Amino acid sequence: MEEEIPGYTIAEAVTEARRCLNCPKPLCRTGCPIENEIPQFNHALAQGNMGEAYRIISQKSNLPAICGRVCPHENQCEGHCVLAKAGKGIKIGRIERFIADFYSENNLSSEKVVAKTNGKVAVIGSGPAGLTVAGDLARKGYNVVVYEGESEPGGVLLYGIPDFRLPKEIVRRETKNIEALGVTFITNTMVGKDITIDKMFEEGFDAIFIGTGTAIAKGLGIPGEDLKGVIQSSYLLRMTRLYRDGNVGREEVPVEEGDEVIVIGAGNVAMDACRTAVLMKAKKVTVCYRKTIEFMRAARAEYDGAVKDGVDFKWEHTPLEVVGKDGKVTGLKVSTPEGEKVIPADKVLLAVGSKPAGRVISSTEGIDADESGYVITQQTPYGMTTKKGVFAGGDVVHKPATVVLAMKEAKKVAQGIADYIQARRLLGV
Repeated sequence: MEEEIPGYTIAEAVTEARRCLNCPKPLCRTGCPIENEIPQFNHALAQGNMGEAYRIISQKSNLPAICGRVCPHENQCEGHCVLAKAGKGIKIGRIERFIADFYSENNLSSEKVVAKTNGKVAVIGSGPAGLTVAGDLARKGYNVVVYEGESEPGGVLLYGIPDFRLPKEIVRRETKNIEALGVTFITNTMVGKDITIDKMFEEGFDAIFIGTGTAIAKGLGIPGEDLKGVIQSSYLLRMTRLYRDGNVGREEVPVEEGDEVIVIGAGNVAMDACRTAVLMKAKKVTVCYRKTIEFMRAARAEYDGAVKDGVDFKWEHTPLEVVGKDGKVTGLKVSTPEGEKVIPADKVLLAVGSKPAGRVISSTEGIDADESGYVITQQTPYGMTTKKGVFAGGDVVHKPATVVLAMKEAKKVAQGIADYIQARRLLGV
């Protein structure tokens, strides 16, 4: 499936960039979690200087082609633009995406690889947080090795976001850009199983970063959740990705052609799941959410896309029980303002959040987590866990968030890692 939102042409991008007012106190920059220098890269693009525009972006972001596509711009940079109040806000996301795409497609790379003389860092996980830490530290002169359990890097960017929002060749291109900085990727390696944190220290790493995200999906705690046909949305997204890559057969995708599907939740994962179900030719797809549309966590653009695809939304529908027959799902009992009812379904997809898996931290001693499994970190050095030299960031610490919020915290942790290693060197330890 092709990318849903088309990219700008050169003329369109330059025209849009020239609309920027170059505010003395740019609210768009304030609205960006990583405080990207938006007016500066708009000005460079407006002057036709694509290389300079990319250089400005890359000072803050290691994943501009991804952020330009999947960030909730309407709530962040674009939503804060002074022109947004009049409905004429600058399309900052599409500009960022254009600059990143143009830079890569035209081989404008001129960034020199920094000598890796400052220390050795292991990164566990290659999602947004892991890639950000890897890129930032590589630019600071650290030898970075990224460990990934899957067959290729990208994490949730590759296996958790559908092509119509984020084409996989874009993720692969961005990871290659990180690799070009001198970062080494080791795939098909599960930390906690194939290698442990203690073993990494034995191999000479000065610090280790845990950026494994949230691998375990949450349930609803209602009767019938163990029926055949109750599926985690993240599993559907992953198996669809593997099927589209030719790594598994169509029968491995848990939504079959002709299925009636209910998705529970109203975040971006729910939107991705319901639209993927449509893509896999479900007969009918319904989203049930216990609150009103005003409390929907998904980006409005994602909701609009789902409606366009024919997804039916049921607001103020609280799940009470998954009903079934002979061990298989037949429907979902819900409470509505009009009373209880059962909505027929062959599959029920859960999209109600996730939590960290304990595999990595349980394979070593000294890393504390809270009662929900999230890793506990400290402020100084920023992001270090209760085990010396081991840092953590992203969703494994701060609960599931957006790509750019994971990047924001990861950038702070990267600096914390650099501070820690340099302090040890100064102390001669």
